Amino acid sequence: MTTPVPNDRDKRVGERDTRIDVLRALALLTIFIDHVPGTVFENWTYKNFGFSDAAEAFVLISGISVALAYGTKFKPGGRLLATLKMWRRAGVLYISHIVITMAVIALFCAAALFVHRPEMLTMINIEPLMRNTPQALLGIVMLGHQLGYNNILPVYAALLLAAPAFVLFVSYRPVPALIVSGLLWLAAGVWQIAPPNYPEPGLWFLNPLSWQFLFNIGLAAMLHVKRGGRIPVNPWLLGAAGIYVIGAAIWVHSPLWGQITWFNLPVVIGGFDKTFLSLPRLLHILSVAYLIVGLPAVSNIFRVRPDNPLAILGKRSLPVFIAGTLLAMAAQVLKLINPGGLAYDTVLIAAGIAMQLALALYLEWLAGLGPSRAKPVREEPGRAPFGAQPVRVGGY
Repeated sequence: MTTPVPNDRDKRVGERDTRIDVLRALALLTIFIDHVPGTVFENWTYKNFGFSDAAEAFVLISGISVALAYGTKFKPGGRLLATLKMWRRAGVLYISHIVITMAVIALFCAAALFVHRPEMLTMINIEPLMRNTPQALLGIVMLGHQLGYNNILPVYAALLLAAPAFVLFVSYRPVPALIVSGLLWLAAGVWQIAPPNYPEPGLWFLNPLSWQFLFNIGLAAMLHVKRGGRIPVNPWLLGAAGIYVIGAAIWVHSPLWGQITWFNLPVVIGGFDKTFLSLPRLLHILSVAYLIVGLPAVSNIFRVRPDNPLAILGKRSLPVFIAGTLLAMAAQVLKLINPGGLAYDTVLIAAGIAMQLALALYLEWLAGLGPSRAKPVREEPGRAPFGAQPVRVGGY
């Protein structure tokens, strides 16, 4: 989830560090399980043990990935090309989102027609499309109308559009950049500033003006490491992070959970709002990340061989994410038609995970066909934030 302290193993030139791939893969699989509500497995995912969930982990990893992809390339003479590649990637994410959205709508419409379940057309924010089709279609294209469980790609695309400015500012003035980023996060949360929905009232479910702060923290940390720096490990901070993580795990299973905010503070400070990335959520994912940074025994759990299925799944993350979203929506429909039980849930979740692994392994096999490359590619800027970024020296 974040950058571990470099060690001798990390410094071997040519070695690929697979920990980001594995953590990204675990986030993908967690998102898939969480997007099939009502299964017994949903009660055992990461979100049940703290304030943050897989979305926070993924945005932090995205910032790290952008630093890996563009940190050494965003220099005079290469900035235009790097910017165009980031924007091209944002375009790929946008198109992927539109395709997924239309496929999910078709899936729920098919269930309504062929299984005679018209209530399917009132779920996951499809109803406005049925009631107000021209405006809702325009809203889908403009990203103002997003289906439930399909909110992740728009915020990533928005962050990637702004990434050139992030990288430039963080590269030259990391501390002022993070201060400005934090003030933007605070202002967006206090005054509820976010891109508006259309045609329905409201705001984006994941506000890029808030989530950019977490993205930039990951970006700044990795740029610091790439320049030879280290993430300082302080025993007191490790202890505080551990206490916070344990306290959060207890909190979410206590009567305290569910309070909108505490001590009449703004929700962004004293609440647990996901749209504006409230402070308790932000501190939780950063605490988890810092524990991984400071405890090599934990960090090295995620270090596997490059041919490990989880490493491959994380490496092929965008097509796997697309497949996982469609599989989760299909599983939702099946779960609504037949709630089933433990065995049924096990088949749905296991089959979905197996298909995602099969797709990743197939894409990896397909990429290995043809003439071999004599020289390995050090970085693949076009793959961020979903593509895995090879790391040859130090850290993640």
